[in-house]
Amino acid sequence: MRTSRTPRAARGMTLIEILVVLVLIGIVLGIVGGNFIGRGEKAKADAAKIEIGQIGQALDLYKLEIGRYPSSSEGLQALVAAPSGTSNWNGPYWKKAQMPKDPWGNEYRYASPGQKGAYDILSLGADGKEGGEGADKDISSAD
Repeated sequence: MRTSRTPRAARGMTLIEILVVLVLIGIVLGIVGGNFIGRGEKAKADAAKIEIGQIGQALDLYKLEIGRYPSSSEGLQALVAAPSGTSNWNGPYWKKAQMPKDPWGNEYRYASPGQKGAYDILSLGADGKEGGEGADKDISSAD
């Protein structure tokens, strides 16, 4: 009888070799993946801060022409459509037909006069509720 010896490369990998490779892949993903987790929420928070700043600029232009900020009842919608009884409205003061939602899909909250200034613009963060930490932290025009 003739025994054939199959070269090592042709035999494939053993179970232990496969497990070692999987462990190494897991370690690499743990190190690299940990750096990326949470960056998406930070990017959304940064986008909300920028957008709140842009809304604030539109509100300042509104005040310059009208002489006051929109009331809380008029809301941010006063930047895209003239509130009733408002003279000197030369808008729209916002480029789009509707006011934007925050990066989490919620409406920005607006109050005038605000608790921290002439007006407050607020995003409630990822959880859509007041307060919170991390990604759930509220983002305000007063920050």
